Amino acid sequence: MAELRTIIHVDMDAFFASVEQRDHPELKGKPIAVGYDGPRGVLATASYEARRYGVHSAMATTTAKRLCPELIIVEGNHHHYSEVSAQVHQIFRDYTDLIEPISIDEAFLDVTVNKKGITSGRDIASEIRRRIREELHLTASAGISYNKFLAKIASDYNKPDGMFEVSYDEAQDFIAKLPVEKFWGVGPKTKARMHKMGIYTGRDLRAVSKMHLLQIFGKAGEIYYDFARGMDERPVVPEWVRKSVGCEETMSEDITMGSQMIIELYHVVLELEQRLAKSSFKGKTLTLKIKYSDFKVVNRSITSSKVLATKDDILPLAKSLVSKIDFSVSRPVRLVGLSVSNPPTEKSDGKPRWVQGRLNFGDGFWEEDDELGPT
Repeated sequence: MAELRTIIHVDMDAFFASVEQRDHPELKGKPIAVGYDGPRGVLATASYEARRYGVHSAMATTTAKRLCPELIIVEGNHHHYSEVSAQVHQIFRDYTDLIEPISIDEAFLDVTVNKKGITSGRDIASEIRRRIREELHLTASAGISYNKFLAKIASDYNKPDGMFEVSYDEAQDFIAKLPVEKFWGVGPKTKARMHKMGIYTGRDLRAVSKMHLLQIFGKAGEIYYDFARGMDERPVVPEWVRKSVGCEETMSEDITMGSQMIIELYHVVLELEQRLAKSSFKGKTLTLKIKYSDFKVVNRSITSSKVLATKDDILPLAKSLVSKIDFSVSRPVRLVGLSVSNPPTEKSDGKPRWVQGRLNFGDGFWEEDDELGPT
């Protein structure tokens, strides 16, 4: 057996809200959320005091206020959050340079060989969490294991301000009892499909052959097969390479007519063109993200034979994608997003093709609607 790695997943607790409560003592102990306080507002995150009322990220502000009338909405300062995140990463770098950011508030650390010469991943995680608490006056949760899959799951076990370790010897029993919806890439749709197959836990998943999982879930089937056995060879990759550039807009009023959609689409395309130019990014795949008034999300993508960089490149494809979307008075649209991905250095056969999109517009590993599945 190859030498086991020591991987830590550190996840800051309710990061945006906790920074606001730290910086504004009058908010401590009160239910707060970071987001836009308006009729079309959506929350980015909520403090643990607010979560007790059922308030959570991506929830409409109006819904959150109904659940928690005392909720305090803070607009937030993303530049400041980035600065605090950099301070957290400076603590990480005292232990290892193998740091893979997953989002602004979480990261993987490979501490198999570390700068302190500490042999226990648990001891390193404890020390990092202590320093975050003492130096930054914030709390973090940590998961420790021998791969990224298990470390990520472990970090959720004792939140907030907790720590959990899954050792190699414990992994098989731990996974056997794990509900399938806890597996990376298993969202509501995949969960429902697995339940129809009689798969409710890691033990159930382990009993299904790789061939059958590949037949049902496509390439994702192999990932599920490996995860069920505690296998995940993905390295911690410190170099972050931009894979896409995108933008989205929540409308002041729901869109129900084609003429409205084209106008809003045009504005999003112009914003996307500016972001592409600013980041010097070019890609061949355009993805449209639509969020309906009931918050259901649909993604559609098309790959072009040429690089997409300007309005003239993007707008015709965007209109083509919109033509494939159903919306009406009975099914209005509240958000439109566009993103360019698939840079020309990546392999492509050059043929335009329709893809059921799995683009990540947010900070998570996979969005709830962007489950792993056959393409």
